[in-house]
Amino acid sequence: MMKHFTLVALLLFFTYSLNAQVIYEPFESSKLGGSRDIKIQLPRNYDAEEEVLYPLVIVLDGDYLFEPVVGNTDYQSYWEDIPNCIVVGINQSETRNDDFFYADETNFPFEEGANFFEFLGMELIPYIEDNYMVSDFRIAIGHDMSANFINYYLFKDKPLFRAYVLLSPELAPEMATMMSERAPLIDRNTFYYLATADDDVKSLRTDILALDNALKGIDNEFFNYRFNDFQDANHYSLVGLGIPKALNEIFSFYKPITKKEYKENVLEYSGSPFDYLMKKYEDIELFYGFKKKVVENDLRAIAAASKKKNDVESLKELAKLARQEYPESMISAYYQGMYYEADGNLKRALNSYQSGLLLEKSDHITKDMLLDKIYELQD
Repeated sequence: MMKHFTLVALLLFFTYSLNAQVIYEPFESSKLGGSRDIKIQLPRNYDAEEEVLYPLVIVLDGDYLFEPVVGNTDYQSYWEDIPNCIVVGINQSETRNDDFFYADETNFPFEEGANFFEFLGMELIPYIEDNYMVSDFRIAIGHDMSANFINYYLFKDKPLFRAYVLLSPELAPEMATMMSERAPLIDRNTFYYLATADDDVKSLRTDILALDNALKGIDNEFFNYRFNDFQDANHYSLVGLGIPKALNEIFSFYKPITKKEYKENVLEYSGSPFDYLMKKYEDIELFYGFKKKVVENDLRAIAAASKKKNDVESLKELAKLARQEYPESMISAYYQGMYYEADGNLKRALNSYQSGLLLEKSDHITKDMLLDKIYELQD
């Protein structure tokens, strides 16, 4: 298991190193009375002139946690399982005891900890928002002491983050009770991910399991709770297992249509397949706060469902959408031709397929595919 983990970690780091364009800069803070070194990773092909907003991932303990997070966000977004993200890490190796300090009497941030709490919400995030194209869908990731600290943002009237990733947290006393009282009151869709392992630090694991026991019975549609207890892992190696699992859960609604979704949802949907597609993308925008470009995988799934149901109108609307989303690609010509074929207009279908030969190929639509359709119609 550990050999597998090491191989995956090296692969992610290598991929990250090849593509990284990390911005390193000191950040002067009046709240902290000093500075913190931060790291900023922008998505591939990031363009500040485009009106595209990206989720913001804040990584505490950025000295060692930033790179694993960046490697995973880059890898999963490459395959369109999650959106491109802007990742910001805060180096804290010299200041973490002060930054995460809380009062024994209240178990809430105090003195230096309270200052760091305000620094994050009142200085760092506003700075990132002013200078980069970030949405208001924010994710906080922490490990050990920093994982406990991100809990405190959930206790604000308007929580700062929409997703919380706690990797083997060193929990403050009474945190299980505090969270069990707070979670039922959350009134906005929020993700909460918690992880431990069979070889985790014993005292931490005991408290984490108590927190899991307090949260797993919460009945609140807005509080999306997920928990992993990894086998053959320890306090440190679980980080490499938990980050991809957490991202996968957080963006579960964002993912392209799977075979399971196709069979159970698309084909069984009461409306047309195209209506299902539109609702899926409207829900994504509503839930995450940013638009998602319709991916080719989903066009293929809806086309297959439309043909299976003999829904020519869905194919017509799908062809319009393909032209809108991919005007320079063979995709647009292919789906236009598919619609004309289903509608019985073979001459226009042939013209559409032929016009696609001059366009750019895609991951799934190639020149050979268009030629096959052309030969088929000519015969």
